[in-house]
Amino acid sequence: MKFGEINRTIRLGIIGLGGRGYGQTETLLDMPDVEIAAVCDVYPDRAAAGVKLVKQRRGTECFSTTDYRQVNRFSGLDAVVIMTSWETHIRIAIDAMRCGKAVAMEVGPASSVDECWSLVHASEDTGLPCMMLENGCYEDQQVTLLNMVRRGIFGELVFCAGGYQHDLRGEIGFGDVNRHYRQRHFLHRNGEIYPTHELGPISKLLQINRGNRIVSLTAMSSKAAGLHDWFLQCRPDRPDLASWKVTQGDVVGVLLRCANGELIQLTHDCTLPRPFSQDFRVQGTKGVWREAGHNIFIEEKASGEVEEWGDWESDKEWFEKYRHPLWKAYEKFGMHGGHGGLDYLTLRAFVEVIQKGGEPPIDVYDTAVWMAVGCLSEQSIALGGMPVAVPDFTNGLWLTKGPDEPSWYSLDDAYPEEFEDLM
Repeated sequence: MKFGEINRTIRLGIIGLGGRGYGQTETLLDMPDVEIAAVCDVYPDRAAAGVKLVKQRRGTECFSTTDYRQVNRFSGLDAVVIMTSWETHIRIAIDAMRCGKAVAMEVGPASSVDECWSLVHASEDTGLPCMMLENGCYEDQQVTLLNMVRRGIFGELVFCAGGYQHDLRGEIGFGDVNRHYRQRHFLHRNGEIYPTHELGPISKLLQINRGNRIVSLTAMSSKAAGLHDWFLQCRPDRPDLASWKVTQGDVVGVLLRCANGELIQLTHDCTLPRPFSQDFRVQGTKGVWREAGHNIFIEEKASGEVEEWGDWESDKEWFEKYRHPLWKAYEKFGMHGGHGGLDYLTLRAFVEVIQKGGEPPIDVYDTAVWMAVGCLSEQSIALGGMPVAVPDFTNGLWLTKGPDEPSWYSLDDAYPEEFEDLM
């Protein structure tokens, strides 16, 4: 089988057709073995736009509603894809699994630990997969790092860092105009409320929930000044926003401790002027890589010499040598979808899990722990930076759970033998 080859057709329901949901639906319609049979959004015009898109692209009619429960109960669906507001993801996913539908859902923070447990229990009770669509895990850079880590280039990992550092003042500030949920979260919450883009790839490097787990975190937040300043300058039509005491701190830092002793550092920085950066760093007993400058230092050179006090070098040759075979095959196929092709890969991973069976590469336990960092960081900040325990959502399964079965979309290892027919 090759990329894009038609497999068993699966029927999907789409719940949430805002900017993200509409774009992801376009990507799914690029897949000949995917049928969109039902669409939903709380705003009737968005639901109608989804119907129109399916009609234009496929020439078929699809069911439309403003009530997600009707999609979850719609006959003949294999799965639903949830792309609604952050605070509704989990409740919709639980209802879908209880209705016999597999679930893929977009990223976001949890509102409580209880809802994360409920998500895990729904998947366990029904035997249905629940996969977070964290596209950062499939970034070319991230899966290449995964390959390097598994080949022992960095030795034993000790420290990883990353951040969501992105000037989103316009998106947040006009949320009331554009019907975007992010605004209300920034007005009322204070924590690492978008942790998964950095935590997801790092968790895969550190084998979280597969022989390792996150046991505790501590978080601190700066004052909130940036968004208030932006409201004063850019929203004269909403003096109430300009006078609002914004809750979300401009810069939030989180430290997470792992059972095997590694330390993870996360940074959330979305309401101050800055270029986009994730500032990833991977550090172990043999060397270190940092995204800033795309620099690497490996103590033992290819010649076998040990250079304890050497300089940074470009990561270009290293990344070319250890580039993940998934991306080599994907480039031959031709990249599709948004975010430089990441969306297609992530959605395709879910589609093929439904077609072939098995566990998704990002399973319900990954989904629960990554989302829980949102509400747990809020708790720690509210307690003045006190450490907060991170639940073991696997209930001990992390002690014995090994790598997933080899596949193209595995996030445990590179498995080059899986790509031999594609090269």
